[in-house]
Amino acid sequence: MRTIRRRALALGHEGAGHPFRRSLPVHVFAPGVLGVENADEAQANARAARAWKMSAGDWQRFLSAYCLCFLAIFAYIL
Repeated sequence: MRTIRRRALALGHEGAGHPFRRSLPVHVFAPGVLGVENADEAQANARAARAWKMSAGDWQRFLSAYCLCFLAIFAYIL
């Protein structure tokens, strides 16, 4: 015989789109846990976003390396 588990009335967060996020309890989505950042963390995230942003020179080097690799592989095949 199977045992019946008691569950809360609201099983998960209805606004979460992914099935795993829907399976998490509601208290996980409380503003103090995941939703709110402090000022230092927000500044660090902004600095990291600027550091990872690619400039025109980065794109030029990436495209030239990609084209050279493509030409080398193509020349090797022929």
